[in-house]
Amino acid sequence: MTTPSRPAPRTLLFIGDSITDCGRREDPEQLGHGYVRLLSEHVAAHEPTATVLNRGIGGDKAAHLRERFEADCLEPSPDVVTIYVGVNDSWHRFTRGELVTDESFEADYRWMLDRLEEEAPRARVLLIVPFVADIDEERVRLHSDLDGKVAIIRRLAAERGLALVDLEQVLERALAAGHTPQGIAEDGVHPTAAGHRLIADAWLEQYRREPAAV
Repeated sequence: MTTPSRPAPRTLLFIGDSITDCGRREDPEQLGHGYVRLLSEHVAAHEPTATVLNRGIGGDKAAHLRERFEADCLEPSPDVVTIYVGVNDSWHRFTRGELVTDESFEADYRWMLDRLEEEAPRARVLLIVPFVADIDEERVRLHSDLDGKVAIIRRLAAERGLALVDLEQVLERALAAGHTPQGIAEDGVHPTAAGHRLIADAWLEQYRREPAAV
């Protein structure tokens, strides 16, 4: 019996804010306890030679990701990159008075995609559409700012032919299935365990459209 050849090891990297972070900096495995860990467990079972890296940092906006993009995203030479950012770019406008214009957000996001094209042209890139669960009027008003940034992410994905993990659609389906907004994100922003599971499932749904995907 011949021994099958082992696939070339791959690196799957996730970069974003607290939803990606989810305690990873206090986690000895540096995976956190959210959707990235769920995906890491899936990858470990189906592609044991692969490595999953979590590069989320709570509170980050697109500009913060840009500042650390070289070290945290490009230097590991990832084969798959997932970008999940945008909520803080809107949320902090209302909680801290920090305005991030749509033009600034797009410039930072576009810069990251340009760098990936230049430095990691063979990497598969997935963009995650951020969501807000409307648990109260305070969360509802976030849409007045976030909707413009979501439109930018959608446009960039279409413009560059990138996979889009649309969490607004995920939330809509979850509510139709009987979930409450609080059941998906108790504070309207940070996912519950069920919310993280839905994110992981949506990511896999998009990723499996690639031939030989995990």
